[in-house]
Amino acid sequence: MRVSKRTDYALRALFTLVEHYGGAPIPIRELARRNDVPKRFLEQIMLTLKSQGWVDSTAGIRGGYVLAKSPDKITMGEVLRHFDGILAPIDCVSITGYQRCSQEPVCRFRRVFFNVRNYVSNLMDQSTLADVAKGLPVSGQEVSTGFMGGEGI
Repeated sequence: MRVSKRTDYALRALFTLVEHYGGAPIPIRELARRNDVPKRFLEQIMLTLKSQGWVDSTAGIRGGYVLAKSPDKITMGEVLRHFDGILAPIDCVSITGYQRCSQEPVCRFRRVFFNVRNYVSNLMDQSTLADVAKGLPVSGQEVSTGFMGGEGI
């Protein structure tokens, strides 16, 4: 599964708003600066987040964006599916993006991708913005340890 830049940037902005939940609106310029996101691209993303009811905006000198919903009511799965569509790693195990494969009746590795789909979907759907915001960032050490022959991970 690969996450698009749109999803990445949307999540960056959402987590900044989670940090300031209940506080003053954050201007788009500040959201863009803090998250190293091009302002014009972020403006489009914020309009999409607003149309989904996840953020709200206020115009004016003290205007900006705030979360419109509690961070414990928004899941990572909702955000990823909205921007990137499906979470399934291959089309033949997707529900919404299903495409039949000629090898389905005999395919052995399809089950692994089916299990990956279920694990990722469950994890993303159980991970609220509030829960994820409580966690620590992943360290470089964590990324590079724990796998033998992890090329391509």
